[in-house]
Amino acid sequence: MTSLANVTLADLDIFERGEAFPLFDELRANSPVHWSEEDSPNHGFWSLTKYQDIVGVLRDTDTFSSQRGGANLEELDQEQLDARRSMLETDGVRHRSLRRLMQGEFTPRAVAGYETFLRGLTATTLDAAFALGEFDFVKEVAADFPIRVLARMLDVPDTDIYRLIDWGNRMVGNTDPEHADVLSDSEESEQYRLLPFKSPAAQEVFDYGHELADARRGKGGTDLVSRLTNETPSDGIPLSETDFNSYFLLLVVAGNETTRHTITHSMNYLMQNPDQLALLQEKPELIPWAVEEFLRMASPVYHFRRTANKDTEINGQAIKEGDKVLTWFAAGNRDPLMFDDPYRMDVTRNPNEHMSFGRGGPHMCLGNALARLEIRIMFEDLLPRISGMQSTGEVSRLRSSFVNGIKRFPVRVELA
Repeated sequence: MTSLANVTLADLDIFERGEAFPLFDELRANSPVHWSEEDSPNHGFWSLTKYQDIVGVLRDTDTFSSQRGGANLEELDQEQLDARRSMLETDGVRHRSLRRLMQGEFTPRAVAGYETFLRGLTATTLDAAFALGEFDFVKEVAADFPIRVLARMLDVPDTDIYRLIDWGNRMVGNTDPEHADVLSDSEESEQYRLLPFKSPAAQEVFDYGHELADARRGKGGTDLVSRLTNETPSDGIPLSETDFNSYFLLLVVAGNETTRHTITHSMNYLMQNPDQLALLQEKPELIPWAVEEFLRMASPVYHFRRTANKDTEINGQAIKEGDKVLTWFAAGNRDPLMFDDPYRMDVTRNPNEHMSFGRGGPHMCLGNALARLEIRIMFEDLLPRISGMQSTGEVSRLRSSFVNGIKRFPVRVELA
């Protein structure tokens, strides 16, 4: 067992090397509310690795705030919080009003209207990838697919798709030298301190969003940009420029990154568990439920952060007002008290109360129905077309403790 006294989950090497899950297991068993030190000027944070502790924090929004310190690990001063605040960093009435602005577009009934489009898109994506024989699954399949759905919802041309992918890579990869324009912990990044992810890509996204909004203002469109531009939240407070910028950027990032990584991880896990792949090929009617196991195993978002509004305790550990508390969704998804044999992929696992979209509380992922639909259709169309798929190189992981991302996944396909 690793000595836990000096373990810090601020160490990005742990995540880049794929060592996070075994460490979560050790923490859950021996230090379930674990303190991690950080380099100055940050002040350290608590990590929760037990499922029920995480759920308790997510549901207790009076004690554990998203708004007070933000939803990510980075410590922000008030100027940064005000400049960067999105729906994720908002609580209470305002959060509910911002959420309702788009909620109707992401209900199961609403997203079901995209199924025909998704079927055609999946076929086109897989045709192009399979024609290559050997290809990078991320580039040719997983990254291409969800971003095209988002482009349709935003009503932007296909020619802009690779700009959207690039922006997402550069922002979410702000701790990965391969993707970041400037690393988030570098002195150079301070000139971008008021931008999300401290990334210049965020300003490019803002500028793009404003171009779209200017063209659609007052024209009664039904796409997501028109809704943001022309509608007022239910609390009667119009979107400010910061509100619009943050909401648009959230759609660009959240509408692509998590689904992309879930699809990639799921294919990788199926290749490692050929019995489960064969079962889904034999009984494709199991795929809709298997999506829940895909999401649990993939855990595309490692954590979200809350800030204690008052002195409290979690699982017997005293927590001080102002402390950062990280809810490690990925650890909760491997808690053996909730999931029997949690490292075994079981596409028939039932119940499967994973927390990849959150678990209770007001901040549960708004786009969860769309993500489920996209993942289901991808595998309903992909699995019957292959007799096998083999890895042809190493899986390259994103250097991040926030997004459980795969940058490259080289494969060779054998068609059925």
